[in-house]
Amino acid sequence: MASFPSCKAVITLAILLVFLSSSSAQISTDFYSKSCPNLFATVKSVVHSAIQNEARMGASLLRLFFHDCFVNGCDGSILLDDTSSFTGEKGAVPNRNSARGFDVVDQIKAAVEKACPGVVSCADVLAIAARDSVVILGGPDWNVKLGRRDARTASRAAANNGIPPPTSNLNALISRFNALGLSTKDLVALSGSHTIGQARCTSFRARIYNESNLDTSLAQTRKGNCPRASGVGDNNLAPLDLQTPTNFDNNYFKNLVSQRGLLHSDQQLFNGGGTDSIVRTYSNDPNTFKSDFAAAMLKMGDIRPLTGSNGEVRKNCRRVN
Repeated sequence: MASFPSCKAVITLAILLVFLSSSSAQISTDFYSKSCPNLFATVKSVVHSAIQNEARMGASLLRLFFHDCFVNGCDGSILLDDTSSFTGEKGAVPNRNSARGFDVVDQIKAAVEKACPGVVSCADVLAIAARDSVVILGGPDWNVKLGRRDARTASRAAANNGIPPPTSNLNALISRFNALGLSTKDLVALSGSHTIGQARCTSFRARIYNESNLDTSLAQTRKGNCPRASGVGDNNLAPLDLQTPTNFDNNYFKNLVSQRGLLHSDQQLFNGGGTDSIVRTYSNDPNTFKSDFAAAMLKMGDIRPLTGSNGEVRKNCRRVN
């Protein structure tokens, strides 16, 4: 008779393991195939219109997904406005005056809610919008895994600590990516997202005035729009990829080889360290870069999703239900 409690414990554990495995299995490429069959077309239509209106928006939507996944997983927490019970991520240092595209996410969500009310999470909307942005700007395609649910809270402190700043050195970048289950190759591939988009003067001021591993002509050009004095022109923008800032290609890596990386953290990837060979490969082979980028995006999208009965499906991405 004394064995019954232990037997019961084993059975309980087995049931728990089955539940956990089925919970993770809920993330799949066909999650909404029956509940929202027109989801992909609905999202892409809004993203396409937004990028037609402003090409930079593609990079902004992609960045939102990065910054969401790097803080407590891909759970849509970056989209939440502050409330009386928590201070959200929008005002965190990596996001303040730079994270953008929230209005486009609102438009996508509204269109999706019209097609399939209460079905698709904001976290999944963001994952699809990021993929569509890359494709529309000429980058690779991949089958987005879906089934994430939305967080009911957000953390400014976690955002401040979880997103690598542009001043990061290579070891810090590798360490942070590894902590999230992303390899060094994933780090380099995902950094290739800087082939599109803009950076603020505050993100590259120290580099253009203080660092020597920077092409002198690029430094001189950037100084024209980014004064040395802090507080002057802080929000002035410059393209991360001078050649094709709205085309998703491998020019970012060609720039690194030529010491034309705009951010300190960018040039760290090609600065005599262990990632030089990966950068050189991507600079010479755009297809390998695009294939590795797509694979890394799928891995990043797997970071700590909420599934099953965890979290919720928000009606409005800016606030909990």
